[in-house]
Amino acid sequence: MSAEAVDVRESPSVADFTVRRAATTRWSDNDMYGHLNNAVYYQLFDAAINGWIIEHSGLDPVAAPSVGVVAESGCRYFEQLQFPQALEVGIRVARLGRTSVTYDLGLFPAELPETAEVAARGRWVHVYVDRDTRRPVPIPDRLRRLFESATG
Repeated sequence: MSAEAVDVRESPSVADFTVRRAATTRWSDNDMYGHLNNAVYYQLFDAAINGWIIEHSGLDPVAAPSVGVVAESGCRYFEQLQFPQALEVGIRVARLGRTSVTYDLGLFPAELPETAEVAARGRWVHVYVDRDTRRPVPIPDRLRRLFESATG
């Protein structure tokens, strides 16, 4: 599947996501309109992806010789979310390359039925680079195995 295959205009269902991570909202996440500020969605996506990677691969982000840097991101909003709401971030790997991984992401209220559509859909691309030179490097094997487990 190519990176362009993630069409954020379409709203997938909750069941479409291989991995799910709890996400907590804060009072300060709401904007003057009473819903989550658009920038908060990106923070929730970032925390979910990196939390999943660290917890399930044993990655030490401070000491690892290579790091995943965000090369691209995007989000489409379908329904408003707000504090206080228990949320989940759905993660699936849409494309796995030699040095990069593209995630398809969904944000939705926790405990929705599997057939419910997501409130927001995101796209996130990590490119793995050498910590010192910042040049692209192959994705480490332990991360590749994790990403392969979440292909959708």
